[in-house]
Amino acid sequence: MPTRDILERLIGYASVTRQPNTALVGYVRSLLQTAGISCRVMPSADGSRANLFATIGPVGDGGVVLSGHTDVVPVEGQTWSRDPFKLRFQNGRYYGRGTADMKGFVASAIATALKASTRQLKSPLHLALSYDEEIGCVGVRPMLESLAEGGPKPALCLIGEPTEMKIATGHKGKRAMRAVCTGREGHSALAPDALNALHLGAAFIEALRARQAELAETGMRDGGFDIPYSTLHAGKMSGGTALNIMPNRCEIEFELRNVPGEDVEAILDKLHRDAEAIVAPYKARFPEAAIEIIETNAYPGLGTPASSSVVQLLQEITGETDTRKVAFGTEGGLFAERLNIPTAICGPGSMAQGHKPDEFIAEEQLAHCDRVMERLLDRLEAGL
Repeated sequence: MPTRDILERLIGYASVTRQPNTALVGYVRSLLQTAGISCRVMPSADGSRANLFATIGPVGDGGVVLSGHTDVVPVEGQTWSRDPFKLRFQNGRYYGRGTADMKGFVASAIATALKASTRQLKSPLHLALSYDEEIGCVGVRPMLESLAEGGPKPALCLIGEPTEMKIATGHKGKRAMRAVCTGREGHSALAPDALNALHLGAAFIEALRARQAELAETGMRDGGFDIPYSTLHAGKMSGGTALNIMPNRCEIEFELRNVPGEDVEAILDKLHRDAEAIVAPYKARFPEAAIEIIETNAYPGLGTPASSSVVQLLQEITGETDTRKVAFGTEGGLFAERLNIPTAICGPGSMAQGHKPDEFIAEEQLAHCDRVMERLLDRLEAGL
């Protein structure tokens, strides 16, 4: 089945993060089963979303896993010139939400699995499709736990996030955090008798900025990244109910994106000490004063050596010799960490188009990916 036809069906499923993707997974399962490919569907706890894992060729460990996520980011608040959930082709481009990030690769991977079912592979091809990647690689975790416990364990992993079919060997890790600031409410006319939690939050943001400056100056550096050092960023601050009420609670959502090898715990320890220092002067009058830092999500960075077997394979089948690192996170760090397998990132399209209105992938990029996948099948047929 042509990749373009599969992509059209995938785009038609509005599988926005946190929303159901079971219709999409059902479609993929039906395609695979029609070709005689057995697959495992792994539902989320509430049953509204699911992962899918399939193996083509010899049963057991080894081979290559093609990994992609089925969820896309929302379109609300964006101005599209066309229906985002209906594939459109114009001037050599396929338009639609998820074409670049990353249903283009997923469509090619599914088409490759169907082709693989007609060939005599000596090494297996695995297909791993996950849900809720866009909110911190949530869905893939139970799938990896299942594979770690009962296999099969692939030998190599290819994450098909958009890199314009260039080979990427690394990305930063991420810690998503929430700082909960507690003060004491009171009437704004008597402000000195209360403790404004928003003011505590503002002081904490200043501490974040100071630690960011410290990381930029003295933190670990990796010139392979666009921003060569770890970064701290406050993305959301909320608190208060009315202008004449001193708020007793403020929440700040912030993140740390760390270069692989950075001592993350040391950075977090400093932030905890900063939080304690901010509230210390108020404790005598306001014993409840506090800034609690809570981790809400995390995924590891990826740092695959350029000499790795997965990089060598990709160099062979893509014709690329150079490697790079990407600014965005992927599920690659989790595959490498949980399954301990060499992992790299290589997929069609550009992340410069991802998450934007009128998202697109170039026709040639999709065709290039199909050609590379054909060469991968040749290798699997010969045996890795």
